[in-house]
Amino acid sequence: MDEMLALLAALQSKLGMTVITPTQFGPSRAYERVSFHRTELSVILAVYGRMVAAGEWKDYSIDFLRERAVFSVFRRATEHPLYRIEKRPKDAQKQGAYSVLGHDGQILKRGRDLKTVMRVFDKKLIRVVN
Repeated sequence: MDEMLALLAALQSKLGMTVITPTQFGPSRAYERVSFHRTELSVILAVYGRMVAAGEWKDYSIDFLRERAVFSVFRRATEHPLYRIEKRPKDAQKQGAYSVLGHDGQILKRGRDLKTVMRVFDKKLIRVVN
């Protein structure tokens, strides 16, 4: 290990470059992100598929951030999102980890169970047929 560090220091001084050596403390926590699990994505994509088939939604995006994961839904690709489905693990004990937000940022539904929260979109699928 000492030989490797000496070689890296020699390279650094010779080439004028910065060499970052690995630490004994493991990977940095700065790279950890909140993400959706496969089962959560299947629930979200099932609703998304129904809404696409109904002609209501056209596009989506997924963001994995440090404190939350966001599934955004768009009517057109160039617009602001119609809805955002968010997962915030820090809120799991308080109001529930999952929430659906409207285009204006208003929380439409919040809870601990994703399937229950996603039921807010069932009302949007009902249409009057003459």
